Amino acid sequence: MPAVDAEAVRRTFRTAECWNHNTHYHRFLPRWAPPPWGRVLDVGCGEGLLTRRVAPFAHEVVGVDADAGAVALARDLAPALTYVHGDALTADLGGPFDLVTCFMVLHHMDLDAGLRRLRELVAPGGALVVVGGAQPSGPLDYWWILLGTLANWPARLVRGHWEPSVPLRESHETYGRIWRESARLLPGVRFRHHLYWRYSLVWRAPADGEAVAR
Repeated sequence: MPAVDAEAVRRTFRTAECWNHNTHYHRFLPRWAPPPWGRVLDVGCGEGLLTRRVAPFAHEVVGVDADAGAVALARDLAPALTYVHGDALTADLGGPFDLVTCFMVLHHMDLDAGLRRLRELVAPGGALVVVGGAQPSGPLDYWWILLGTLANWPARLVRGHWEPSVPLRESHETYGRIWRESARLLPGVRFRHHLYWRYSLVWRAPADGEAVAR
C-alpha cells in the first residue's frame, strides 16, 4: 500500500470530536500499529467513530457490534464501510485482518474466550490493539487511579464529554488477571497502564505462522 501523509493521520486521530475516556486513546492507534492498514476490524464498533477515522488509511474496514441501533447509525454515517450486527465471538466476520481493534469491549466477553477470539481474527504479521478498563489489584493500580482522577476534571472542562448511545458496563476483571491472561495467550504482548482508568494491550501476530499458546 502507498505511504500515508503523517500530518493527515495526526489531524484525523487527534481531533477533539466526541471526546471521552475511550476515544482519547484513538490518537495512539497510529503509534501502536502504524498505517497504512490493509483489512481492519473494529470489535464493538458502536456508532462507528473509530472505523470512520481508520477508513482513509485502510484498504477495507469492518465493524461489528451487538447493538442493532448503533450498527444502524454506523451504516447511515458511513455507507461505504461494512458493519455486522452480531456477537463478535461467533459472528462470521470474514477474517483474518491485518489490524484488529477492541476499545472498551473485552470486558463484555469472557476474558479467556475474548482473547482467543481476538487472537484468531488477526492475520499473520497483523496487529491487535485493545483498550479497556479493569479493577485494581495492587498498589500501582491505585496510583494510576489517582492520576486519572486528577487528570479527569481539567480534561472534561477543556474537551467536554461525549456519551455514546451504546450500553455501558463496568469491568469486573482486575488489571493483574488481564495482564497474566494476555501474556499467556498473546506471547510478546505489551501491557500498559494509562490515565482515565484504562489499559492497553498491543500484540503483533507471528508473521511466520509459529504456534501461539492454546
